[in-house]
Amino acid sequence: MLNKLRKVMLIDDNEVDLKINSKIITITKLFDEIILCQSGEDALNYLSRNKNDEEKIPDFILLDIQMPEMDGFEFLEIYKGLPASITEKCVVAILSSTLDFGDIKKAEANPHVVRLFRKPLFPKELAEELNKHF
Repeated sequence: MLNKLRKVMLIDDNEVDLKINSKIITITKLFDEIILCQSGEDALNYLSRNKNDEEKIPDFILLDIQMPEMDGFEFLEIYKGLPASITEKCVVAILSSTLDFGDIKKAEANPHVVRLFRKPLFPKELAEELNKHF
């Protein structure tokens, strides 16, 4: 059985998607806390600001691909340069409604991405993925 994880970070520029997916995650009771970020920059700022506080680093990140200013792939480019204390602790999955074939291939090729989820998030799929990693 899956141990309860502490924190999940949702990164999505769409407020409605953030609300829906955070509600779905709350219902699953798989996490103690949800960190909501409305952009890749917000998420990177949070991670950088808390890089020395392991308690604040999320165990799992759900990342939208299509966001203005910094898309999910640009986030991942910067993310891979973060300290190992972050990148080795966080499991990253893509959560997107607009996955085209190019995005799928690009995400599958990224060593930090473990899975691609389609919006809306399905609790069973999330639980299955978490069981693989924790």
